[in-house]
Amino acid sequence: MSDLHARHKAVLPEWLALYYADPLEITHGEGRRVWDADGRQYLDFFGGILTTMTAHALPEVTKAVSEQAGRIIHSSTLYLNRPMVDLAERVAGLSGIPDARVFFTTSGTEANDTALLLATSYRRSNQILAMRNSYHGRSFTAVGITGNNAWSPTSLSPLQTLYVHGGVRSRGPYAALSDAEFIKACVADLRDMLGQARGGAAALIAEPVQGVGGFTSPPDGLYAAFREVLREHGVLWISDEVQTGWGRTGDHFWGWQAHAASGPPDILTFAKGIGNGMSIGGVVASAEVMNCLDSNSISTFGGSPVTMAAGLANLTYLLEHDLQGNARRVGGLLIERMRAICAQLPVVREVRGRGLMIGIELIDPGTGEADPRAAAAVLEAAREGGLLIGKGGGHDTSVLRIAPPLSLTVAEAEEGAAILERALQGA
Repeated sequence: MSDLHARHKAVLPEWLALYYADPLEITHGEGRRVWDADGRQYLDFFGGILTTMTAHALPEVTKAVSEQAGRIIHSSTLYLNRPMVDLAERVAGLSGIPDARVFFTTSGTEANDTALLLATSYRRSNQILAMRNSYHGRSFTAVGITGNNAWSPTSLSPLQTLYVHGGVRSRGPYAALSDAEFIKACVADLRDMLGQARGGAAALIAEPVQGVGGFTSPPDGLYAAFREVLREHGVLWISDEVQTGWGRTGDHFWGWQAHAASGPPDILTFAKGIGNGMSIGGVVASAEVMNCLDSNSISTFGGSPVTMAAGLANLTYLLEHDLQGNARRVGGLLIERMRAICAQLPVVREVRGRGLMIGIELIDPGTGEADPRAAAAVLEAAREGGLLIGKGGGHDTSVLRIAPPLSLTVAEAEEGAAILERALQGA
């Protein structure tokens, strides 16, 4: 055990998870590659949990951070903040929400927490609809609506949560149905649940593609169909775009746009990739919803001039270099390459995903059951081969999660696929 690992264990919580039997210390990165404390290089296919969105050490972002830090690092929201207004204007315009207002936080957890505060205050209800297998953060309210028990350490919550079918297409009671029948069954379940809800629910919160849950998603159009039912009951729709936002899914800038027949959500949350490693989260809602709070509020660190400057530079780079288009093209090639590799591997149940958000679900070939040990073994083997990936899944952590920076090249995609092929063959 390294000295740093021993120090980590001595002073930090046991529940603070670390990857690998011999945990890795990453010291620096460039582009799509990182280096550890021993000087070994890795191709990064996880981006610090989908957070390094454009590239490691992107010059445009590091320059913006350096220049802003040289002027002023902190002021709080009690003062006018030009970088915050600049970024808010860009995000509001991109959100698709009419008359949008933006509130910046320091994380996706805090963004979802704020969205729940807005929805419950606006609707005067503490009842929340959430998706089975979902994950929305680690705060007390966020774990209270998380549908993945592996990431929900307490059953206590200030909210009453009802869980809806639909977030996982290939498992559960509706898996054998066609897409149209699947949507119809899930809508019927939602309608039945709302009919039993006392006093009316405040909101449905949903990830368009479930992140921690293993990159699962419903058929396109499910949330549009849900939205029609929600509107009948006055229930708000919160789209958790912490992992799906900013073009990662390739076909769309936001995950909700795969369900665009319903129009934009009432509330949209974001984080991770916009800061490219800086701590930025946020909430977008119409002025009517955002301004429903009847007390004062501030944010000490949300909207920091330095993080806002980084986010603005990062977003500008993403748009000017069409990284959404790159995610669609290179991600499409990578998904097809992995499907071809995995077609002959009994340990792989499914390769799924959109753009550069790809999941590989592993099973025990003998039983067909989820195999977390195989996922852990592939994670280790990939690292030995020079590739960093993630893992997730329902209650079993049997899904490999692949989410490189959106600037990934075709050559890097092929290189990573080759390493994964060798790792999977040994599983």
